[in-house]
Amino acid sequence: MKPSILRALATAGRSNKCWPTPRISHQCTRTFNQSTRLRLREQSKGVTAENSTSQGQPAANLSQSVGEEEKDHYARVVEHSKQSQMRSPWMREGSDKPPVARLRSAGAMVKDVNKDRKDVEPLALLVHPQQPLSYLERLIQSELPVIKNENGNDKIPAVHFRAQDLGEEAIDPDRHEPDEESEDYKFEHSEDFKIDGKTERTGKLNESGEVAEAKPVNPVKEPDPEHPNFVRWSPSTEIGDFIRDAARGKEFSVDIEGAPEPIYVAVPSFADRTYYLRMRLRKTAKQISSLADIKTECDKLAHKSAQRVAQGGFAVLVGWWGSVYVLTFQTDLGWDVMEPVTYLVGLSTLIGGYMWFLYHNREVSYRSAMNFTVSKRQDKLYQAKGFDVLKWDALVEEGNRLRREIKMVAEEYDVDWDEAKEADDKVAKALRNERRKKQLVKDDEDEEGKKRKKSKEEDDDDD
Repeated sequence: MKPSILRALATAGRSNKCWPTPRISHQCTRTFNQSTRLRLREQSKGVTAENSTSQGQPAANLSQSVGEEEKDHYARVVEHSKQSQMRSPWMREGSDKPPVARLRSAGAMVKDVNKDRKDVEPLALLVHPQQPLSYLERLIQSELPVIKNENGNDKIPAVHFRAQDLGEEAIDPDRHEPDEESEDYKFEHSEDFKIDGKTERTGKLNESGEVAEAKPVNPVKEPDPEHPNFVRWSPSTEIGDFIRDAARGKEFSVDIEGAPEPIYVAVPSFADRTYYLRMRLRKTAKQISSLADIKTECDKLAHKSAQRVAQGGFAVLVGWWGSVYVLTFQTDLGWDVMEPVTYLVGLSTLIGGYMWFLYHNREVSYRSAMNFTVSKRQDKLYQAKGFDVLKWDALVEEGNRLRREIKMVAEEYDVDWDEAKEADDKVAKALRNERRKKQLVKDDEDEEGKKRKKSKEEDDDDD
């Protein structure tokens, strides 16, 4: 620094003169702390517990070549996954063990832990009664995994349907007498078939004269006493006929090739299948029976009222005829006066009656007038007795619908269903009358439709 500048600063320090200094308005709140020093630990080159496994080493230090063991393991996993995709739900692992053979504990803490059958998806097969059994066989085969044949090739397992033969005696070679054996044909690989409702034995003729039984799809070591006389049905049989015949034995079996034992399917009988329908019909019949008494009473009173009205009209006509006779022949008025009177009165009555039918939009007939009178009287009596017409119509319609469904099931099972057992006579009569009314209305509509169609055709011919 220059001496002149230093001399000036020293002089200013000894003087009392204050130099102006700038004022700082903000305060510095920043603090400085000193932390401990951390040093990175150098990785030891020796083998430790951390780098002894492949998980503890970086990917660059690992071998990228795939060994034979890893390739075999991957191939086994892929093959197992493909087989699992082909398996059906009932072919899963552990399905051969019954549920009671598995360890389990019941308690609130283990609720829904048991996954038995929870992964089984239900399978619905939609078939028509007129379709053959071969169609159902193809549907079942499409859900089954393939099996290996004797040559080691894949094949679709065969599916057969068997049902108990109740129409004829079972064919048992051991029960035949010696003289009958010589008359029967000797078959090789014989088997009992149900064809057109008859049990037939089919197979290849054996030259040696001995019958060689066919190997069944599911061989059973011992005969099953619970399912005797089971015969195989032809694949061309309709499903409806097969179910109808199997319902007599209450079950049939589905034999799948390769399965340990056949699958027995329970077939509900006519009584079992229509149980709830018949219970609902009985309940509806009780309600109809309670209302039928009130309705019958009201209908009788309404018909009597209509008859009294008709009788009253007849009495009025007879009285009018008698008064005209007396005034014409027994008084001084004579025929000259009574003739225009009777003419005007008769014409006025005819015009008034015609206008009445036009106003009520009804056919000009005695039956129409009687029905109108009865219906008016019925409505008044129903209101007085507390009879609900809408409820009655709903119950009758429900009863006829249930009856129709039960009849359809009875036709499928070829059973004669007695309607009188489910309802009393008055209920059956009420349902029958309602059906007749609907049939009459339908016939009238058909006749009107035919008339309109005929008139339209005539108009087209004229054009």
